[in-house]
Amino acid sequence: MTIREQLVKAFYDTHSFKWDPDKGFKLASGQISPFYVDCRALMAHPGARRLVAQLAYDALQNTDVDCLGGLEIGAIAITTSISDFAFGAHPRRDWRTFVVRKQVKDHGLGKLIEGAVRPGDRAVIVDDVLTSGGSLIKAITATRQARLTVTRALVIVDRKEQEGRAKVEQEGVACLSLLTIDDLKQAQKATAAG
Repeated sequence: MTIREQLVKAFYDTHSFKWDPDKGFKLASGQISPFYVDCRALMAHPGARRLVAQLAYDALQNTDVDCLGGLEIGAIAITTSISDFAFGAHPRRDWRTFVVRKQVKDHGLGKLIEGAVRPGDRAVIVDDVLTSGGSLIKAITATRQARLTVTRALVIVDRKEQEGRAKVEQEGVACLSLLTIDDLKQAQKATAAG
């Protein structure tokens, strides 16, 4: 079984993918979708985190990357897992991490971005699920305002809805996905048929 196939299986083993064509699930956008992808539940499992990290490392290892980040809180587990895996991999990659707050802190240093970043860093923006692209674009905008260079984004699952990928790419950012909703739906059909 490939790493991608193992990750698809992990979505089912951890009950992180649900498909209900009758009632559906309400998304953050307010729209109803027949499936729900719960990467927070997925990332709560160490085996699944490792699969995500390995696939992301494989996708990014030959690119110029200094740091990985995304919107709180979803991106924290993803970026940390990828960074830890990359640091122990061969060849080793020392990818620092950061998180983009949803709003500026009203105390302390009042930062919007927390973590190990410097102006000019080449950043990859990470998110769990791509639907409309809104979360990625918000993180891309904030990261660029902090004078980091963003040309790539990475998501665990592209839902292939609401033109999310096209919207992100309009920002001049190549969007990589470890899986698409088609991968999860095909496995659901195979499970039901088997």
